[in-house]
Amino acid sequence: MPEPGEISPDALQQRLERILLGGKRKYTRLEVAEKAGVPEERSRRLWRALGFATVDDDEVVFTDADIEAIRTADQLMNSGLIDPSIELAVTRALGQHLSRLAEWQVHMLWTMITENKEIGSSERQIGRLVERLLPELEKVQEFVWRRHLAAYAGRAMALPDEDLEARTEVVGFVDMVGYTRLTRQVDEDELTDILDRFESVATEVIADHHGRIVKMIGDEVLFVADSAVDGAEIALALSERADADETLPSVRAGLASGRILSRFGDVYGSVVNLAARLTSTARPGTILVDKELAAELSEFPQFEIRTRRPVSVRGYNRLRPSSLRRARDRPSGMFASSQQLAAEMLGLADATPAPASAPVPEDVPDEVEDAAADSTPPRPRPKRRRRR
Repeated sequence: MPEPGEISPDALQQRLERILLGGKRKYTRLEVAEKAGVPEERSRRLWRALGFATVDDDEVVFTDADIEAIRTADQLMNSGLIDPSIELAVTRALGQHLSRLAEWQVHMLWTMITENKEIGSSERQIGRLVERLLPELEKVQEFVWRRHLAAYAGRAMALPDEDLEARTEVVGFVDMVGYTRLTRQVDEDELTDILDRFESVATEVIADHHGRIVKMIGDEVLFVADSAVDGAEIALALSERADADETLPSVRAGLASGRILSRFGDVYGSVVNLAARLTSTARPGTILVDKELAAELSEFPQFEIRTRRPVSVRGYNRLRPSSLRRARDRPSGMFASSQQLAAEMLGLADATPAPASAPVPEDVPDEVEDAAADSTPPRPRPKRRRRR
């Protein structure tokens, strides 16, 4: 029993439930189905697909708002707007995305309550806070949703002949190197700061270069871009930002281009798998691209593409990646000819230099490629904090 002046957890839970659920729990699942005019089995499938726990037929857990929600969902399904074959998949996607959003919002709210003694001093104060914040959160969510609708609708209208589910895109993975080891060396607060910083940098860079985040997977971000240049710029900029940020480990990246299947906010297909495999074979601070993307990027002088030796990874016996860098300025003046002559004598360059973006011959070892390309010393990496 709570002490005088303490908040009763049960009373607080009931108050928050009434605010968030739009009323008091007073119906069973069967009663909701009957009042909404929805077949009982259909209501059960929708409830499960939304990600909610299965409840017994006699449990009183539903409100008036649930009746309206089930009725509205049923009308939407019956309108013909959503194909019956994907009805449950659409419902699952909606439940999964909103579940993650709700978890973050509750964490934010609870942090605010626990850090502010005046707000957290009484059930009534907490209730008032939630009642005040809820409409504001709903407004922001609707605004963001409408903006994303407008953005995707604009792309769809601009390319009316393109299949929105299966289209050609650049797929990229960027992940932090040594993340597993890092989790054993830092505490939870520091790990949270690192993940927050990585997500913040990734979000900024991908948005700046017209890409779209598919999902954040712990230490890794999966993104897509419409053009080869945008995809390359995202990977390069993320690598550069990580190098310049002392709070972040180095990153590595893998990019591939081709047809992908886009389904309920996620992407699938061999191109996605190939980008993941390239990331797994990349060294810290490097970016690997597949053959198709290398060919596209070789047309742009701002990039340097170098063919690497074949590697064997799961699903690909002889995967031949290429490394991606920004093109470096070629030496000029009195030193240019001497550097070229020295490279020729060492067998590291042809008599006629190739453009900066031309792929290096396939039989040249990686170490020789690096030595031949680096006519200027690389920029030193920033010192990193030693973690204990």
